[in-house]
Amino acid sequence: MTSLHADEAFLGHYQLSHDPFAPRVPGFKFFPAQRKPVLGQLHHLARYSQLLLVVTGPQGSGKTLLRQALVASTNKQSVQSVVVSARGAGDAAGMLRQVAQALNVEQAEIGAILAQVVQLALTGQEVYLLVDDAEQLDESALEALLALAAGAPEGRPHVFLFGESSLIAQLEALSLEEERFHVIELQPYTEEETREYLDQRLEGAGRGIELFTADQISDIHESSDGWPGTINQVARDAMIEAMIASRSAVKRPSMGFNMPKKHVLAISAVVVVAVAAAWLMPGRSKAPTTGAPANEQAQLPLGQGTPQPNSGGAPSVEFAGNSQPMPLPLVGNSQPVMRGPLAEAAGGITEGDDGVPVEGSSATPPTVTTTAPPAGIQPGPAPTPAAKPVPAPTQVATAKPAPAPVAKPAPAPAKPVAAAKPAEKPAAVAKAAGGSWYAGQAPGNYVVQILGTSSESAAQSFVKEQGGEYRYFKKVLNGKPLYVITYGSFANRDAAVTAIKALPAKVQAGKPWPRTVASVQQELATTR
Repeated sequence: MTSLHADEAFLGHYQLSHDPFAPRVPGFKFFPAQRKPVLGQLHHLARYSQLLLVVTGPQGSGKTLLRQALVASTNKQSVQSVVVSARGAGDAAGMLRQVAQALNVEQAEIGAILAQVVQLALTGQEVYLLVDDAEQLDESALEALLALAAGAPEGRPHVFLFGESSLIAQLEALSLEEERFHVIELQPYTEEETREYLDQRLEGAGRGIELFTADQISDIHESSDGWPGTINQVARDAMIEAMIASRSAVKRPSMGFNMPKKHVLAISAVVVVAVAAAWLMPGRSKAPTTGAPANEQAQLPLGQGTPQPNSGGAPSVEFAGNSQPMPLPLVGNSQPVMRGPLAEAAGGITEGDDGVPVEGSSATPPTVTTTAPPAGIQPGPAPTPAAKPVPAPTQVATAKPAPAPVAKPAPAPAKPVAAAKPAEKPAAVAKAAGGSWYAGQAPGNYVVQILGTSSESAAQSFVKEQGGEYRYFKKVLNGKPLYVITYGSFANRDAAVTAIKALPAKVQAGKPWPRTVASVQQELATTR
């Protein structure tokens, strides 16, 4: 996939108008946290200080964006901004050449440039000289810029250097004990400022902070150390990883359920034992002439379910140690017993997050499957006493119409009804976890996310203590369950933000934030 197609897929998946974390985005708004005070300080020093001004910070700290904001916020009628880069022109000659060209000066010399600055000052214009990547300047270039900053009695340019912290040591070596420059060091964002920054970027692209969970925001802040350039990169990578994961889950062929490897191995062992028992069964080669073909061959579908615990009178499979299956009891001419998942594999089963069938699902009640002789054919000789535990006639009577003698146990249909009773339990669990409540809300509504915890009992205790409009739902994060507590349901984001301000101080201390119901519903669907 080309990068262009990858970008199109990224934008389409999240319904973004543009890449919110690109270096330059349409309609970009200057993010004020930690930077607006610095911007005001630069304007103040440019007016009242005679020193060269230095702005430092690591790569990705926002130096270039601050420089752009400084140029954009100046009065264009009274200030002429000259922006040059130290990349590829780090010596004095290359630097002076760029400045002279921007000011329409023929000679790239300090004296000629200062003369032009004085002429502009007479017309009421000041000159701002801004240098990007200043850490790449050599000693001669820094000497030239310090000389320009000192200026002439009639006028001087205001010189701003934007570079990494190594620039300070170079300037100190040149200035000796004389004060010739002033340094402003940029600071990283706090976690709350990181969240607000992400929200502003996403909002500009048509979405909101609901695309990230609180845990993802914490991870992004921790990985980036709060520097905006790194935040952009980490946030975009996180969104792309989530997109690839969701698309892989959709494309992966499904058999209706996911079976743990240990269950597959157990079923394989059962199948081998069943086939061996069928071959060793007494009288296998002396098949009766009448009705035998219907019952002679024992078949089990391969790889379609998981072994279930024994229920009622159904035969069980016992294991000696960890790998050696005991013989599967086969009685008379009946078929081998198939466990519930094997019998129901064609219709699919529901499994919990850990691969264990959820209580009350179709996988819970074990199913006993037998084969009835064709209509009109008398049953064979009476089975041995060991055959009593297999309720074959009862199951046949409930499955097909049969002659009167076979249909005697009429009350048998009540058994599936009794077995289906546990299906009521998931409804109670879903209600407790809030899953059904979230599913019934409008996707465009907002809830307030309070906190997430790995302990369901802790989530239940919190909801019980707070009461009212507090609920929680279960999601899976990094393969482990996470119980997320939310508050209320609001028609729009502003209403949710207003509700946050009215929450108790103890709850507000956890930095709750608004998110759409649609994002919760998507997480619930993924968890299933």
